[in-house]
Order: sequence, then C-alpha cells, then structure tokens
Amino acid sequence: MTISRLTIHELHELLIKKEISATELTKEHLDRIRRLDSNVKAYITVTDELALKQAEAVDKKLAAGEKIGMLAGIPMSVKDNLCTEGIQTSCASRMLEGFKPQYNATVLEKLKAEDFVMLGKVNMDEFAMGSTTENSAFFHTRNPWNPDCVPGGSSGGSAASVAADLAVYSLGSDTGGSIRQPAAFCGVIGLKPTYGAVSRFGLIAFASSLDQIGPLAKDVTDIALIMNAISGYDKKDSTSANCNYPDYTASLNKSIKGMRIGLPKEYLGEGIDSDVEAQVLAAASKLEDLGAHVEECSLPHTRYAMPAYYLIAPAEASSNLGRYDGVRYGLRVQAKDVASMFCETRKQGFGPEVKRRIMLGTYALSSGYYDAYYLKALKVRNLVKQDYDKAFTQYDCLITPTAPTTALRKGNNQNPLTLYKSDICTIPTNLAGIPGLSLPYGVDRNGMPIGVQLLGKAFTEPALLQVAYSLEQNTSLTRLKPNQGKGI
Repeated sequence: MTISRLTIHELHELLIKKEISATELTKEHLDRIRRLDSNVKAYITVTDELALKQAEAVDKKLAAGEKIGMLAGIPMSVKDNLCTEGIQTSCASRMLEGFKPQYNATVLEKLKAEDFVMLGKVNMDEFAMGSTTENSAFFHTRNPWNPDCVPGGSSGGSAASVAADLAVYSLGSDTGGSIRQPAAFCGVIGLKPTYGAVSRFGLIAFASSLDQIGPLAKDVTDIALIMNAISGYDKKDSTSANCNYPDYTASLNKSIKGMRIGLPKEYLGEGIDSDVEAQVLAAASKLEDLGAHVEECSLPHTRYAMPAYYLIAPAEASSNLGRYDGVRYGLRVQAKDVASMFCETRKQGFGPEVKRRIMLGTYALSSGYYDAYYLKALKVRNLVKQDYDKAFTQYDCLITPTAPTTALRKGNNQNPLTLYKSDICTIPTNLAGIPGLSLPYGVDRNGMPIGVQLLGKAFTEPALLQVAYSLEQNTSLTRLKPNQGKGI
C-alpha cells in the first residue's frame, strides 16, 4: 500500500485503527518531497520540523484514546499568499521575500483547531497574477503529468503538490479561476466556494471583490471534509457571510435523479479544444444516464466577462498593491530620496505581469477614463450575474469546460492575451460570486487530464458536490494518476 496516494478519509480510517501513525504519514510525505520535488518544484518553503511536531501531537491524542477530527494528522500544503505566523509568506514575489506574518489566516486557525499537519508553502504566480505559475519570482513549477507542461495558475503549486502526492490536500485562492484551472491541468479536484463562504482574513489581496480561498484534493469526499472545516462566518472579514453552513458531506450519497442541469452553449464550440468539448458532453451524457435532465441553455453576456474582468481585477490590484512602497514591510531599496526609494522598490520588487496589471488598473481608474472603463466593466459584471440568476431559476447547476484546453506547454507566456484566454471559462464565476467545482474527467489525445466544471447558485456547494460525487462513483475517469503517462 502506498499511503501517499490515499485520500483524507482513507487515511483517517487507518489512523483511528492505528494501522499507521500521523508521524509515519508525515515522514512519508516529507521523504517524497525530498526525493521528487526537485522535479515538480511545488514547494517554496518546507516546514518539516513543524509538520513532525504537529503529527506527534496527533499521535499522542490517539495513544491517549482521544477522538480526532477528520483532518487530524493529514499532511497538506498551503498556497504562499495565505499568512502563516512566523513562516515566510512571499506571494512568490521579491517584494515579500522573507516576510513572516505575525498571525495566521483564519482558514489556517480553523485547520489548526482540527490538528492539521502543514508540510509547507507552495509556489504560485506572483501575487496570484497568472495562469501558469511561470510568473513566480523564484522558479517555475512543473506539471506532474508532463514536466514540459505548466501546472496552471495561479495555484499551480497547490495543484501540483496534490497531483504528485506531495500533499494529501492543499489550500489555494481563486480570483478568476486560480483554483479550478490548475486543478483541471493537474487532474485533481478544485472548488471555488461562494464569495463570502470562506473567510479571506489573512489572504494577501489581489482583487478583493473576486478573491476566494478554497480546497484542492484527490476526491469529492475530501473536498466536502475540508469545506466543513474552513467555511463559516468570520467577524474579522467584513465580506464573510453570516448564515447557516451545512455539513457538506451530507449530500454526497443523494441521487441526482430529477435534477435539472444546464449546458451553456457559450462555453462550447469556438476556442474550445475538441477533446475537451467531447469529455464535457460525455459527462453530461453520463449525468443523463444517472437520471438528471440535461439541456442546452444560454448565458448571453459570457463573451463580455473576460474584458470586464481584466478591468475590474487590475483596478483592484492597483489599489491593493499600493501598500508595497518600501516603508511599512517587505522589500526596501535604498535610494537618494524617498520618491526614488518608492520607485526603485516597486521597480525591483514587482515582476513584469504584476507591473502590467498595476498599470492597466491605474489607467482604468484614472480621471477621464473611470466612467469609460471601470464603471462600464461594473455594469457588465452585473449583466453576467443576471445571466446566472436567470439560469438558476431553471437549473440546479450548470456543466461547462473548466478550461478551453488541457495544460499548456512551458514557455508560451510571451503573449499575455493568450494566457488570459485560458481563464475564459472560469472568470464569469468570480464576477458573479457563485461556486464552481472542477472535476477531472478523462484525458486528451496527449494523455493530459481534462477538467469538467460544475457551477451553482450562491451557497449551493452541496448540490455541486452531489453531482460531482455521482460522476465520481459511476466512472473511472475521475481518479487518474500522472504516472500513467509521462509524468513523475
């Protein structure tokens, strides 16, 4: 038995039966990181001493006969834009290299209460701006299925660490698809929760009205277990939703018979790889076989979502990243005067893509252009949301591709517009604030995983998990591993 391949719930059973210890499990993952991460390059920081200490604490509870939670002793990774007390949180940027927060993000405090084991912080596109993890200031992460391909982004390190069994699960963030797209590229499951369902306190901001923390894992049950731990109201986050949160595992075994599922025509056809389209239609057909009713629908303003997003997100980034001035924290470049210090710090601290988005956002917010660009983009955002609102009066969920293609080849980041289009299927979800889940569903002609996306009305994550679980339990296409191909 290779314990590193097992899921959270499988490992939990082994732990409570004392067939393995949390320390053994953690050492197995740390050993894999030492042996294999030079090929994947998922981790920026490995917290081996902390992980072993956390694992030993769980073993002591087990030895004393204490009951442990579902996530106790399970090794995981954390995207490097989530604040971790006393541990470098760099956002994969020279600007924050060496920065050690004085507090944990709320999601990490919640996992700490569950006795989690943190293996380390994983790579990402700088300040979460990118779709390939090639915008990291430190190094490029490779796709475990094929090292010549990117893992997606910006949560590429999170997806790659789970796909390569270098972590059992991971936390990432999703601003325009940054959990779901790398999940699709790496053949794992990723969920972007409803905006406000998971506290953003301690997440270093990119675009505050779009950012959302969420899990990446090996199966649907694990996603539900993680959501049980991290969701909920947080008074430290003014955008956190103060409502009742369900047990996300409760809906998994429910039949989908009679559910109505929409297939938006705007997400298929032009620009979508034929293999990807074929697998989405195959998944829709499987849902019909399982008793759901699937029919084509329309989201007419989808075509305007991407240009609206690339005005709103950079505008918010321009504002959020204004705090990195060399004065309060992070990088400071010495210069002849204060104005020169500001300029040199930002010039040397930010990478090309971050600078590009700051300039685009500053322009969109500038006097004389605010109404023409930013305000108009907000109006389009509302139209996109209205499309979803209308669709969800008729359908329980929607099914689409997660990304228009499978994993891109490395080194194709010269044209930003090409990369921006890789998020075309995920961006509308963030504009509307609704949940989206990416589920692996087979491979393309080159043996690379394909992601199918499920979208739902706000706070209907249980319905998405129900549909995803039904697919997972009735096909072998959702549980593939990278070493079946050319990967590690």
